[in-house]
Amino acid sequence: MPTYQHATIRGLKMFYREAGSKSSPTIVLLHGFPSSSHMFRDLIPKLQDKFHLIAPDYIGFGYSDAPGVNEFQYTFDNLAAHVEEFLFGALDLKRFSIYVQDYGAPVGYRIAVRHPESIEGIVVQNGNAYAEGIGPAFDPMKPFWANRNAETEKPVRSLLTKETTIFQYTHGVKDLSRISPDSYTVDQHFLDRPGNDAIQLNLLHNYQSNLPHYDEWQKFFRSKQPKTLIVWGKNDPFFTVEGAKAYLRDIPKAELHLFDTGHFALEDSSDLIAPLIAKSLG
Repeated sequence: MPTYQHATIRGLKMFYREAGSKSSPTIVLLHGFPSSSHMFRDLIPKLQDKFHLIAPDYIGFGYSDAPGVNEFQYTFDNLAAHVEEFLFGALDLKRFSIYVQDYGAPVGYRIAVRHPESIEGIVVQNGNAYAEGIGPAFDPMKPFWANRNAETEKPVRSLLTKETTIFQYTHGVKDLSRISPDSYTVDQHFLDRPGNDAIQLNLLHNYQSNLPHYDEWQKFFRSKQPKTLIVWGKNDPFFTVEGAKAYLRDIPKAELHLFDTGHFALEDSSDLIAPLIAKSLG
């Protein structure tokens, strides 16, 4: 059975889910926006008999502490630094694989390039590391990145609404009856917390900081040649199929599976993805 715990990192509580035997290979599950470790709720029971699973909520997300923007620097560098300290300090992990989705990619890849000897494998699910992977849904953010002001912020704020959260879970999905309303309802609950809009806007503005790291991450892929499984919702408007295929340039032995679904492929495809993970990383 999974357990639900907190670790204190630099004075802040970081929530995490843990399952499986600590003697089994470890997979660290790194969530996307606007979700939390909740996105792995269906996958964890399918893998816990074969793996030791750790799924943290980043600072500002889920059940972790969410200090205001005047008290905490909401950047991807800082999110990754706190996850890094959690993994190597609080949990004393030595070697593990990472599962990265959406925001999980820039968090996980920052950690990977700093600790290449610790990374046993990678599962990529709609997590980007290539310029061609940036989809058209990012277009409203580009003026905001170039010049942040009240006017350029307006279209970006739409990413925090209930309608957009539901869109992220349902767009490109063949059978909507397979999408639990728990998914977007839980995410929206946390998005709607007082002060959370400022947190998310800071991170959405800082997302552009990830693009200059792409060369560094790709160099890591080429030099390390990590065991890599790519499982991708091909109808994702945020991260394109071209971005999924691009990994094969640098990791030719990576295994690529495209699913006829959207951004959050685990919501309707975890039954298909779990056995691929077990085979790839087991």
